[in-house]
Amino acid sequence: MIKQIVLGAFCMVNFSIISARDLIYPGIPGETTEQVSQKIPKSVLIKTKKFKIKIDQQPDGKYLYQSWRANRKITSKPSMIISGGELFRDGTGGNYYFEFGNEGYTYQVWRNYLTDSVNKAPYTLNVEDPDGKMILKEDAIVVKN
Repeated sequence: MIKQIVLGAFCMVNFSIISARDLIYPGIPGETTEQVSQKIPKSVLIKTKKFKIKIDQQPDGKYLYQSWRANRKITSKPSMIISGGELFRDGTGGNYYFEFGNEGYTYQVWRNYLTDSVNKAPYTLNVEDPDGKMILKEDAIVVKN
């Protein structure tokens, strides 16, 4: 009797492990949880209270940051251009950010998919000084995608 109980428990554990490994992400046929990710645009134009920012993917896979004052047209010469930016994914929920460095300052443009508020802006600009102190944090909306 004990052998049958132990054998039954062993079989249940094995079947549970196999089923958990083959778990399909709900709502997306044929996609496992590791394969789910948000599509990252090759170009995005956003606007904060103070700036317009355009980020473009370059042929080498790096990103280009261009910014203008908010009241300027993007057809004018950018006030700042930073090349060599990188993309970093943040967790498995789809959030990611672009990071650029310029004269010791770090510029991050975050894409906010998963937030604690439905009113959260889709992008956020963070700027840190060379000491790592946050000197600017502004929410941004998409002007053109």
